Amino acid sequence: MTQYIVKRLLFSLVVLFVISVVVFVAVRMIPGDVCSIVLATSDVEESQCRAIREELGLDEPVVTQYFRYMGNVLRGDFGTTLISKRDVWGEIRTRIPLTLELTFLATTFAIALAIPIGVISAIRQDRPIDYALRFLTIGWLSIPSFWLGTMLIVFPANWWGYSPPPEYADIWKDPLKNLEQLYLPAFSLGLALSASLARITRSSMLEVLRQDYVRTAWAKGLRERSIVVRHALKNALIPVVTLFGLQVGVLLGGTVVLESIFSLPGLGSLALGAVRLKDYPQVQGLVLFFAAVLVTINLVVDISYAWLDPRIRFA
Repeated sequence: MTQYIVKRLLFSLVVLFVISVVVFVAVRMIPGDVCSIVLATSDVEESQCRAIREELGLDEPVVTQYFRYMGNVLRGDFGTTLISKRDVWGEIRTRIPLTLELTFLATTFAIALAIPIGVISAIRQDRPIDYALRFLTIGWLSIPSFWLGTMLIVFPANWWGYSPPPEYADIWKDPLKNLEQLYLPAFSLGLALSASLARITRSSMLEVLRQDYVRTAWAKGLRERSIVVRHALKNALIPVVTLFGLQVGVLLGGTVVLESIFSLPGLGSLALGAVRLKDYPQVQGLVLFFAAVLVTINLVVDISYAWLDPRIRFA
């Protein structure tokens, strides 16, 4: 068990290192002159550019820039934005709670909807309710989250004159207004995830229900609920956990568009604005942060296998 965790931890560190190198090189290949971005004009004198490059350390070799930057990152210093001259980590830190809350609500909605649908569809295989649920999940998978989010703004506004609150309300100051502002984007973000989780839950449950130990439980005369919940569901969740770990990146990617659509000041809208302005220190910091979050979540998912599947503890 300990050896397995150490292996996964070392692998995660290697992944983070590779991502940091790729991101560092990629942002320096973005078209556009950094001097024009900083000074917000294309008419820049060479002396001004030289001073800016020296200030940002761009006159040094790329390898030296990388190790200096990573040394600063390890101390919590992600640099400053090119235009507003604000602390990059400070900008990220202030927007984490909203994106975290939005992702949590979307995930909670997706799991609460997907697991029952997948289980019911599996234990009622090839019956009308199974066909209906499978049809619904296929439909949900085909709906882009940005389109659904736009429709959830346009149609209620045209039909009933309703629109979400225009200004973000902190959850600790006004929980009801906060929930009113986030439930529509959370629904838009979580619907496709719920469809994916429901379909994999159904497939996994069907496989588990055919196992010998489940047939033995049926032969003992145990109730259906006991067999499904106590014997089948835990083993059926292993592929679901795998898929969820992979889908976290999709959720975070969805926040980029949905936060802009619903005017939410989160990490997604910050990333979109940084890309639009070519603010590469901000883009670089955000990508590294997202990468660290994804690697951490997948590490937790890998470790959770040891609880779900005892065979992995001795692998």
